[in-house]
Order: sequence, then structure tokens, then C-alpha cells
Amino acid sequence: MTLGNAELYRLKSDARRGLLENDLILRRFFEHYGAQLSAEEGKVLSQLLALEDNDLMDLLIGRKDSVAVLEKELQTDSFKAVLHKLREK
Repeated sequence: MTLGNAELYRLKSDARRGLLENDLILRRFFEHYGAQLSAEEGKVLSQLLALEDNDLMDLLIGRKDSVAVLEKELQTDSFKAVLHKLREK
């Protein structure tokens, strides 16, 4: 099941960040995958977007594969899949 317009709008609003690099990566992600995001992927994105800007950037560019707050979640297949999509060039 894909996300509804309201949920997608909320995620896009939450994706507006203080770091331009994060904004660019997240904008590209929504352009490619926004229309087909599942509810599970939306949940993963919501958790990622709750991170501090620098922690999020470290995950997005692959500088780190984990952050303390989401260490357990980042081991799941759904988190790995979303991170993979976010890291695509």
C-alpha cells in the first residue's frame, strides 16, 4: 500500500532541513520514489527525519552506517532498503 497524499506531504515538509546537502539528497529521493513509497518506507523515513541534521547527513552519504538512536532499527531490511535508495546517485 502506498502512502496517501497527506502522509507524503508531511514527509516532504519534514524533509526540509538546515543542511543544503540533506535537502538535495532528500529532494532527489522524493522525485524518484515519492509516488511509490509504502507505509513501511514512510515509517522509516519519518524515523530518519527525526535525526539531527549532521547524523542524518552521515547516514545519507555513507560516512556512518549507524547512529546510536537508531542502531537496532538500522539493522532491519526496511531501513537498509530505504538507505540504499537515499544513497543512490
